[in-house]
Amino acid sequence: MKGVQFLLSLAVLALATSIASASDPSPLQDFCVAVDDPHKALFVNGKVCKDPMLAKAEDFFFSGLNVPRDTNNPVGSNVTQLNVDKIPGLNTLGITLARIDYAPFGQNPPHTHPRGSEIVVVAKGTLYVGFVSSNQDENRLFTKVLNEGDVFVFPMGMIHFQFNPRHIPAIAFAGLSSQNAGTITIANSVFGSDPSINPDVLAKAFQVDKNVIDKLQKQFWYDNNN
Repeated sequence: MKGVQFLLSLAVLALATSIASASDPSPLQDFCVAVDDPHKALFVNGKVCKDPMLAKAEDFFFSGLNVPRDTNNPVGSNVTQLNVDKIPGLNTLGITLARIDYAPFGQNPPHTHPRGSEIVVVAKGTLYVGFVSSNQDENRLFTKVLNEGDVFVFPMGMIHFQFNPRHIPAIAFAGLSSQNAGTITIANSVFGSDPSINPDVLAKAFQVDKNVIDKLQKQFWYDNNN
């Protein structure tokens, strides 16, 4: 009898553990609004797969990542993301590669990837990099100066940045743990949203005069992601 009770307890524990660890799959898009009409529905969490028998080598291939990108823009950087939109064969694989070019004193402005962690390696030059932890962790700043061959990790969802402190160009390569990690550049999102956030809200949040917010919302916010 005790053996039966033990097996029953074990089965209940296993079921409870299974339920506790279960979760919905992570989304691969910003949002997914429910719809009752299936004819108006869109496929989510990746892209529709082609027949495997029709797959070809080009579906898994990209050429030209060795070519320097144009960094003549307001932020002085250019991010070339090789995600599922550029390489269809990445669909469902959960990875992205990126090349980041930096002009002298250029930066990849503070931003976050809502669906992926990032690991970056410096291929040329020097970078000052860092990320800020969550409010619960008291917004601690973690920074490091990276030279050629150095590697740094940005945890998922943390606001992070890279800055080239030297008078020569820099290059880095990054891997992200999602086929579509998403990018939210903080300044672009807060001051360049469409439509604009009520300036009274931002003036209160940033504790500055409303005129400062008005000026920030009127300027052009450049997106360095390509």
